[in-house]
Amino acid sequence: MKVLHCRDIGFDCEAVVRAESENEILQQAAAHASSVHQVTVTPEMAEQIKGLIQEENA
Repeated sequence: MKVLHCRDIGFDCEAVVRAESENEILQQAAAHASSVHQVTVTPEMAEQIKGLIQEENA
């Protein structure tokens, strides 16, 4: 399982996205960024976000 913490991107936000693949994480993160933070994730931002996705420790 992969995990992304919104605060790692730089937002003061406790949201956590979990999914099986990077693509799923990016889709969920983009939807969250748009609806909660009014930010549109660009391809450049998506590349940066990929570097912040971690493997979740069981």
